[in-house]
Amino acid sequence: MTERKRLPIGIQTFAKIRENNHYYVDKTDMIMDLVLGGQHYFLSRPRRFGKSLLLDTIKELFEGNEPLFQGLLVHGRWDWSVKYPVLRFSFGRKNYRQPEALGESLHQQLTQMERDFAIKPEFSDAGSRFADLLERVKAKTGLPIVVLIDEYDKPILDALEYPEVAKANRDFLRGFYATIKDYDAHIRFSLLTGVSKFSKVSLFSGLNNLKDITLDKRYSTICGYTDADIDSVFAAELPGLDRDEIRDWYNGYNWLGEGVYNPFDILQLFDERQFKSYWFETGTPTFLVEQLLKRQIPTIQLDNLLSSSDMLSSFDVGDIS
Repeated sequence: MTERKRLPIGIQTFAKIRENNHYYVDKTDMIMDLVLGGQHYFLSRPRRFGKSLLLDTIKELFEGNEPLFQGLLVHGRWDWSVKYPVLRFSFGRKNYRQPEALGESLHQQLTQMERDFAIKPEFSDAGSRFADLLERVKAKTGLPIVVLIDEYDKPILDALEYPEVAKANRDFLRGFYATIKDYDAHIRFSLLTGVSKFSKVSLFSGLNNLKDITLDKRYSTICGYTDADIDSVFAAELPGLDRDEIRDWYNGYNWLGEGVYNPFDILQLFDERQFKSYWFETGTPTFLVEQLLKRQIPTIQLDNLLSSSDMLSSFDVGDIS
């Protein structure tokens, strides 16, 4: 019987999980495969599936914080002597329905990064500041930079009911993300994550070297827990709970590879010891509910709807098929 550990409910910080004896499901072998297999990546997953924790783990890995990775799959495969500079953006902290919110959020994050690297800003617009930061951080450290972007799509999704704001945010972000391609020589690795998949034409037209792993079966379990994870990592939590019932309630997510359980559901179940729709109550995207109401689609009809991968890739402001 393995010892019981602390449940990492709501914790998105890798160091906190590793230092405070929380359960951790090791995804570092897949992270290593990403790093070896390419340079620029995109991943879409629903809310509360562990995207922020994934990005934080990648950040700690590239920054060379070896003690956090003792005993994990990546430990013997990584060169710990190199400590890469990391620029991590997150759009999760604001509501972007106001026209000025996106600019404010980006400038605040860029200011913090400039402070961290002791760089005095020379430009006033966000795109130029980002480009300047990439150039000067590389010159200062002598190393290429890791760029991580969390909730890349939130500034657009928040404003879908305000089409002019949504389009302005989309166009602003298109230019900002294009910097990643323009400064490819300065970048070691990049990953953008979000809950939706905007079409490459509308948002990533300047970033056509982005590898989309959303439906790549090799990375289907990069977020979420597998059956094996439940039986091994969380073995100490299982007594007193019906294993088949856990499977029936929570093992319903699949991205063309091995299926996974939603982490938020599982952690809440192990905490409260009752079967409930924990994730559905907190993780349902507002914009999705608004779209269903607007189009008057009955929920019973959703059971029989199928979508092609083409439809998944044609998502844009004013055109959400």
